Amino acid sequence: MTNSQPATLHRTPLHQLHLELGARMVPFAGYEMPVQYRDGIIAEHKHCRSQAALFDVSHMGQLRLIGADAAKALESVVPMDIIGLGVGKQRYALLTNASGGILDDLMVSRPEAGSGFGDLFLVVNAARKQADTAHLLTHIGHRCHVQPLADRALLALQGPQAAAALARLNAKVAELTFMSGGVFKLHGSDCFVTRSGYTGEDGFEISVAADRAHDLARQLLAQPEVKPAGLGARDTLRLEAGLCLYGHDINETTTPVEAGLSWAIQKVRRAGGERAGGYPGATVIDAQFATGPTNKRIGLVGLERVPVRECTKIVDSHGHGLGVVTSGTLAPTIDKPIAMAYLPTNHAQLRGEVHASVRGKTVPMQITAMPFVPHRYFRG
Repeated sequence: MTNSQPATLHRTPLHQLHLELGARMVPFAGYEMPVQYRDGIIAEHKHCRSQAALFDVSHMGQLRLIGADAAKALESVVPMDIIGLGVGKQRYALLTNASGGILDDLMVSRPEAGSGFGDLFLVVNAARKQADTAHLLTHIGHRCHVQPLADRALLALQGPQAAAALARLNAKVAELTFMSGGVFKLHGSDCFVTRSGYTGEDGFEISVAADRAHDLARQLLAQPEVKPAGLGARDTLRLEAGLCLYGHDINETTTPVEAGLSWAIQKVRRAGGERAGGYPGATVIDAQFATGPTNKRIGLVGLERVPVRECTKIVDSHGHGLGVVTSGTLAPTIDKPIAMAYLPTNHAQLRGEVHASVRGKTVPMQITAMPFVPHRYFRG
């Protein structure tokens, strides 16, 4: 992610609705986006944890891959099992470079044939969508049709009451389980709906035609459980869930193994697997599987109530530098400072103590397992 912004910011199809709802708008990934509404970030965060929150994530990139070779082609640029992805299923994936670094993380779904959403449907990060599209066109564009879907919006309905709220628009969405999806008619629009999200809660991501997004959003906000939430709450929620933010917790210099994302690489794609390797950086990543990385992403909980923000230095008890915080906040759910950082593996033992250097003072923090708040995905 880059801090530079274009002279003219893009707007999502819900821009006017955000203004009507009292949103505070900020530049983000080239878009003017709501960071919070009238109730504030903490209230939005807690409402998502207890009921349901609606996020506008239309700045994200949506693409479809079309062609009989689409799955095999995509598998050549990610370390994931795409060929084995079942119809109606979704998978977390990573685009990698020659050194095993992460170019982006994305969601991949296999829609039903004839759905209109391609042989594969992809959602990529906003700041990377142009680069990702170019990458895919360069490396697999000769094997399948890579089509950006600029005419679609994306809504995320998240929280323990999300299913009840969405089911009033179409009862069949309740049949979805975590990381599955399909086409559903919602408020008169054909939408591609997946049961997934970025908060650690049960919830749904809804791809809808841009010219229908405003009406659908209003219909969702009319449900008694649902309130709007902005980027601020989305960030605190994902951090409590231990989920990476591209450009902060993962980037072109971090590998999936270092980032603690080994679980996302299926055995069939690892050394000795039926379709091992064949993607950029496979040699580096397989070597790290075999010997372990020298650095790894870890979770930290503050032992004092002092917020520890991104870029804060982490030191040992003697003041020697160990690493830098990649994300940090005062977690609303557990009311404690939490953070993620990369530390040398030999300093990353669970329950070990390190220190954050905050305004000239050292603040003790304990290394902990993630997520900081348990996931509550609906697995059926």
